[in-house]
Amino acid sequence: MKMEAGQDAVLTARLSDAVRMAEQKNRCHFVGFLDEREAEIARSVMRRLRFDRFLLWGGHEEAERVLFGAFPSYLDPEPSAFPLAAITARFRREDALSHRDFMGGLLSRGIQREALGDILLEEGRAVFFVREEVASFLVGQTEKIGRTGVKLMEGAEEPFPQAHRFEELSAVVASPRLDCVTAALAGLSREKAAAAIAAGLVTLNYREETSVSCPVEEGAKLSVRGKGKFVIDRLGPYTKKGRLCLTGRKYV
Repeated sequence: MKMEAGQDAVLTARLSDAVRMAEQKNRCHFVGFLDEREAEIARSVMRRLRFDRFLLWGGHEEAERVLFGAFPSYLDPEPSAFPLAAITARFRREDALSHRDFMGGLLSRGIQREALGDILLEEGRAVFFVREEVASFLVGQTEKIGRTGVKLMEGAEEPFPQAHRFEELSAVVASPRLDCVTAALAGLSREKAAAAIAAGLVTLNYREETSVSCPVEEGAKLSVRGKGKFVIDRLGPYTKKGRLCLTGRKYV
């Protein structure tokens, strides 16, 4: 936790510097790639600074890893301004390469994790996003992922491989309290859900939450260690008996 707090303080300082560059130097400044928790920190810092000329963008609409961009007053925040590149990797359809294979193979070329965004996979093709300054290097230096031959080229054709697969879920809960929602989505008793929350095994919107009574809102993302990650699509309506209908999805 101390290490995480220190990393958060460094990120907050970098984000504040980006805003200062945009406001005082009148130029765009970018930070990242950020993961989902870091992106939530960025939103929080921008609210505190009352700065709204920013954008989080990772190359596609459902990106989990994104760049943060702070923009000066004369520029509208636009995805086209971001210093990222898409790369397509082609390989034999019978070669079942995984997200882990690609991440390990790309990082082994010596780039930093922060330079690498989402990796989208389907049979025979991967599309991944990187900081533009490493794109040419990766294309020129990557002929294999593990022991599998790949051919890399800059750019990517849409539609991209599907970013996520979900299992639809629905339940009826006593209230939108975190223990109730966690129990319903993770298939736990309310007592076991409360114990998991108290033990720090549950994150709400990428932050550890230890209060069982914390309210959960529509659009929230919930993660239960050992049980999976969920998104809350809808809360309501209430039944005639006063219980709350819940619909959501589990990442699979």
